[in-house]
Amino acid sequence: MLLRQMKYFVTVIDCNSFTEAAEQCYVSQSAISQQIQALEKELGVQLIIRKNRRFSLTPAGEYFYQHSKGLLDEVNAVCRETIRIGQDEEARLRIGYLRCYSGQELYQAVAEFSSLYPEVSIHIVNGTHEELYDLLRFDGVDVILSDQRRAFSDAYVNYNLLQCGCYAEISTHNPLSGRQSVQLEELKQIPCILISSKEQQNVEQEYYKNTLGFGGSFLFADNLEEGRLMVASNRGFLPIESIGTLPPESASIRRLPVCRGEKQIFRNYCVFWNRDHSNYYIEEFAEILRKLIHKE
Repeated sequence: MLLRQMKYFVTVIDCNSFTEAAEQCYVSQSAISQQIQALEKELGVQLIIRKNRRFSLTPAGEYFYQHSKGLLDEVNAVCRETIRIGQDEEARLRIGYLRCYSGQELYQAVAEFSSLYPEVSIHIVNGTHEELYDLLRFDGVDVILSDQRRAFSDAYVNYNLLQCGCYAEISTHNPLSGRQSVQLEELKQIPCILISSKEQQNVEQEYYKNTLGFGGSFLFADNLEEGRLMVASNRGFLPIESIGTLPPESASIRRLPVCRGEKQIFRNYCVFWNRDHSNYYIEEFAEILRKLIHKE
C-alpha cells in the first residue's frame, strides 16, 4: 500500500494538481486525496499544506517527494527486469497510429521507449480510424494513437492526450491563404483532401462531411506526403490536427486555424488499448507519449 501511496503523492506533486494526478492514476480525485491523507497519518507528519484549491509542500513533504521519486524509479527498474526474465516469448509492443498523424512526438516516444526497454520488439502500423479500431478489437495491435469518434467504452483504456485545434493546409496560390484563419463554410468551396486507403474512402468521407462538416467534394491520398503535394499544386485543402509539434509550413503551403463562427474547431486525441490486455509496457509507452506532447 505504501508504494501506491508514494506513487499517488509523487504524481500529485509532478502534476501540481489532484485532478490531473487522479486521471493519470485511473482513480477518483477523492480516492487520491484519501490515500495521501492516510499516508500522512501513517507517517505521523504533514506532507502537504492545503489552502482552498492550492497546496504547498512542508519540509517533510519536500524530503519525502525527492526520495520517493528515486525509490519509485528503482522499483520500476526491478519490475522491468522481472518482466524481461519471466517472459518466455520475445517482449513486443505493437503500435498503431493514424495515417494523417503529422506530429513529431510519436517518433520521439518510440525512440525513448526503445532506449528504456531495448528488450521489447516494436512493431508499427498506420491506418484510418476504423482500420485501427478493428486492429485493436481483433488483437492486431496492442495500443493505438487515434482521434475520438465514438463514445468511450469501458472495454478499453481511453487515455486522453489532449484536445487539439483543427487546421487546414492550403496552397499559397489560394486567396484564402492570406487570412489568419478560415471558416468551415468557406472550405466547402474547395475540395477536401483526405489521407485514406481505398477501402476506407467512403467511411472517411462520410465522417468528415456529415460529422465534422468538411468539404463539398473530396479527393484522396495514400499518405501525407502525397496529400501535401496535392495541396502545393492547389488541388484542395488538407485537414490537420495540431497534436504535438507539426512540421514547419513550406514556402508553398499555409496552415490556417479552421473556425466555426468565432471559435476554432477542436477534437480529442487519445491512446487506446484493450483493458483486459493492459500491461506495464503499454502503460509506460502511453505515459512517455503524453509527457512529450504536453511538454510541447
